[in-house]
Amino acid sequence: MVRKIAMTAIAAGAVSVALSSAQAQQCAANFNMVGTPMLTALTYRTFDMVPRPQPAVLADLASAVAAEGFLGIKVDKGLGAITAMQETSGSGRPQTLRVTARKAGSGTRVDVVFMVQPGQIAPEDYIRQAFCRVISGARR
Repeated sequence: MVRKIAMTAIAAGAVSVALSSAQAQQCAANFNMVGTPMLTALTYRTFDMVPRPQPAVLADLASAVAAEGFLGIKVDKGLGAITAMQETSGSGRPQTLRVTARKAGSGTRVDVVFMVQPGQIAPEDYIRQAFCRVISGARR
């Protein structure tokens, strides 16, 4: 009996890890960047589905955005949107992050968009990972 319970627990853990990995892969697979580095503005974006209702997701998304170092976080519950700023270059020209959470079936579609001004760059791989961490923060 103990062995059967242990095997069930191991199987449940493996399924949980596989689902988390699949969810992160979906976020990363949806990622894209538009613009020419250093010449034009850059827009990074991705989206993914979260199996929780929109009102519950919004607060967790705001916390995840703060954990990524963004400031001036504003949550508009009516629009299901979060806006935040980040200024890391020392130029005084902030980059803008927008996160939206929209009802989609029984869950929520989360879209993340990060805009970088012309003449500035952001490491694409780091942005992709940060976006997926933000979305994962809503899967609690």
